[in-house]
Amino acid sequence: MQTTTISSVDEYIATYPKKIRPLLTTMRQTIQKAAPDANEKMSYGIPTYYLRANLVHFGAFKNHISFFPTGSGVAAFKNELGTYAVSKGTIHFPLDKPLPLDLITKIVKFRVEQNLERGKK
Repeated sequence: MQTTTISSVDEYIATYPKKIRPLLTTMRQTIQKAAPDANEKMSYGIPTYYLRANLVHFGAFKNHISFFPTGSGVAAFKNELGTYAVSKGTIHFPLDKPLPLDLITKIVKFRVEQNLERGKK
């Protein structure tokens, strides 16, 4: 059995059904706008943004889009996460609801600040 390695975010998005692709594209654009200096790559099989260290990741699953802003990104915004399912470093956004773009932007900018501060030490 041959396995295919996805080597770009474009390829990753293209593997999903047409109704999921706009959510993934919007997530990608939101992250890129909030972290324009971050490098985009595939890591752990999902889209990853890197700025001196891993910044955030995202991925599509059966019933949600997972956003991985690390534990600090989740903890810092726990009061704003409302009804979203969360774990230590992950937030689940349901596929049948609009993505909270303002919240995603704030979390990404927070993570950018953290990663840039890390580089100053």
